[in-house]
Amino acid sequence: MKFFKLMMLAGVVTLPLAVAAQAADNNAYVPSEASTMTGFYLRGDLGANYLTSPAPANVWAFNGGGGFGYQFSDNFRADVTGNWTSNYNVAPGATLSTADVMGNVYFDWKNDSPITPYVGVGAGYGWVNRAGIGVNDQGVAIGATAGVSMDMTNNLALDVGYHFKDIMIAGDDAVDHSVTAGLRFKF
Repeated sequence: MKFFKLMMLAGVVTLPLAVAAQAADNNAYVPSEASTMTGFYLRGDLGANYLTSPAPANVWAFNGGGGFGYQFSDNFRADVTGNWTSNYNVAPGATLSTADVMGNVYFDWKNDSPITPYVGVGAGYGWVNRAGIGVNDQGVAIGATAGVSMDMTNNLALDVGYHFKDIMIAGDDAVDHSVTAGLRFKF
């Protein structure tokens, strides 16, 4: 819980600094043709995950990920991401970590502001690594996401989102919820 509070505090402190830096700019943000063009992008995310299954669950862990994608239009984009979640302490001397590779599609509600809300769904494959509590497992992974992105420049966007993930394995699925912040670099 202490880790989650620290991550939330870091997000709260960092976001106003980014907004203030943009507000201090003499040239206010004006969406340009470059910001709505189609093209490739790279992404990187960091955040906190909350494991709800398998039992015993209800524990927090750090996660990180990255990927590449393509913006098809103002409203549609898709990417392939790889994510890793550090060790959940699920019992004394027992940890669980997850990794996944997902293909995702998103709908962006593009508007006249630099802030764009979005929703998305994904499917892929995931791995569950257990240390001290059984055997490792793997299976199909599904996910859903919602969040907002804020264009910092025409090529760089700050992304803050919620992600749900279910790795379907034998027995109890590995189900987690995460809050992440990251950057998308468009080129």
